[in-house]
Amino acid sequence: MARYQYEFREKQKGLLAKLLITMVALLITAYILPGMSINGLFAGFVAALILGLVNIFVKPIFIIFTLPLTLLTMGLFLLVINGLMLWLAAGIVPGFMITGFWTALFGSILLSIVTWFLNQILD
Repeated sequence: MARYQYEFREKQKGLLAKLLITMVALLITAYILPGMSINGLFAGFVAALILGLVNIFVKPIFIIFTLPLTLLTMGLFLLVINGLMLWLAAGIVPGFMITGFWTALFGSILLSIVTWFLNQILD
């Protein structure tokens, strides 16, 4: 029983670490990219949480419905879906703003790069 509790706590720590890495990546991306802004650490934390939930629940539906277009573009349309998910999260979270589609698209690309880089540093 104690082993399972330990594994559960380790998974919780891993989820919290991923959430914090995403939050820092969002803050760095918002600092670099004009047209994207986050007002404070709390807004960044909530934005990372909402972005994670959007990626879990909404993104798979988009991927399934746009599968022919994704196959036709050899996967490049997934960049558009990532931008739309980031834009949707910005629309939900007060204090997290993205000015337009292109900002969301470039923001999602930059966010992926920054998140990858932070994961490489911390692993």
